[in-house]
Amino acid sequence: MARAAPLLAALAALLAAAATGGDARPSKIAVVGAGIGGSAVAHFLQQHFGPRVQIDVFEKGTVGGRLATISVNKQHYESGAASFHSLSLHMQDFVKQLGLRHRREVVGRSAIFSGEHFVLEETDWYLLNLFRLWWHYGISFLRLQMWVEEVMEKFMRIYKYQAHGYAFSGVEELLYSLGESAFVNMTQRSVAESLLQVGVTQRFIDDVVSAVLRASYGQSAAMPAFAGAMSLAGAQGSLWSVEGGNKLVCSGLLKLTKANVIHATVTSVTLQNTEGKPLYYVEYENEVGNGSDFYDIVVIATPLHLDNGSSGITFEGFDPPIDAAQGSFQPTVVSLVHGYLNSSYFGFPDPKLFPFASILTTDFPNFFCSLDNICPVNISANFRRKQPQEAAVWRVQSPKPLLRSQLKTLFRSYYSVQTAEWRAHPVYGPHSTLPRFALHDQLFHLNALEWAASSVEVMAVAAKNVALLAYNRWYQDLDKIDQKDLMHKVKTEL
Repeated sequence: MARAAPLLAALAALLAAAATGGDARPSKIAVVGAGIGGSAVAHFLQQHFGPRVQIDVFEKGTVGGRLATISVNKQHYESGAASFHSLSLHMQDFVKQLGLRHRREVVGRSAIFSGEHFVLEETDWYLLNLFRLWWHYGISFLRLQMWVEEVMEKFMRIYKYQAHGYAFSGVEELLYSLGESAFVNMTQRSVAESLLQVGVTQRFIDDVVSAVLRASYGQSAAMPAFAGAMSLAGAQGSLWSVEGGNKLVCSGLLKLTKANVIHATVTSVTLQNTEGKPLYYVEYENEVGNGSDFYDIVVIATPLHLDNGSSGITFEGFDPPIDAAQGSFQPTVVSLVHGYLNSSYFGFPDPKLFPFASILTTDFPNFFCSLDNICPVNISANFRRKQPQEAAVWRVQSPKPLLRSQLKTLFRSYYSVQTAEWRAHPVYGPHSTLPRFALHDQLFHLNALEWAASSVEVMAVAAKNVALLAYNRWYQDLDKIDQKDLMHKVKTEL
């Protein structure tokens, strides 16, 4: 009986909307999650449906999700996604719309550490770096670059498709539209297998490719080739970040959208069987108690994974039943250590001579993936990176929390250690079927695309796709959904 009164009110609203004809816009939309996916989809949904649609965004933690900062010694540092590729077109557009600025880059040299010695060291001279790559690995680095560029060139088609209003109901359909069966097959084959096939040597994969994948995904070259290619693209291009913190993009988009942010955990989504368009009953809980409401459209913008034995949200009243949980997510620990690096561990007894600001690792040592001398999110004009013999803030990425003995290995001494534990990326492996964005008529799972590749820009691409999918479905514009041969269609539309 508790649901009867709100249900009757919702049915009355639905009948009133139906009476006005098929062009009625949705009145209420729910978005679950206020990370980059949730904040971007709220923004895109408002762009398409107009400012009069009420958008409720549910967030159980803090706005920004995996874009977050930690305060160390009165300065803020990135503890989540630290930087973006120059080709992240949606993110570039968000920054421009919100009036945010790119953070000034403070350059530093990188190296790859094997646990005993550096297998590759960057210098300040571009030509010398190329010569060293050629000397150690032949033309493997060129073959890698060509392979990644070919993948990225095809992936960039998505922006043109989205500009023309095309959307995809599943991940496989989206990938096929960009790179046909080759892209779909790349979710089943490993990075190593794909690179060996184009002539990249096993040694280059072990030394360089594995180090990049460990730093970005915490996984090895056995991961699927498509996700690996997207990660390797990020390592090759110029990177940027947002002045003041990357999470400002999320809070800025929600403010721009005038979204109603509800700090609560969504527990269930129930389908109400009504004539015409479906209605979704969303239940949630927070410190105050329980709440619920009806929505025309629901977007799940948070991972539905099997960790802890549950995907977190139950779906009721759907036939066939909805089971959107895919698998597990990779635990990643980011430790911000304010202290003095133990340069002797890396073969430099004199800390003044240690030249590197960023260290990647091969599969050994296995207790940490990367180590970076990082800059705060606000960089003044006279800021300079700390010298190696000075106390600095180092960002250590590791699969598990660092033990005291491991901290003593990496640092001579330290003032503080602050950690953020993330389930940052899916544990990749071959999947017999790729997940779908559309769980029901107007119920969508934005994070489905993470099972092909996982990055901030990929989530923004998924957000735009879901917003277009919801819009095209709402107005029954089926010619804009899951179309084949889009390159030809888009050319003829120009």
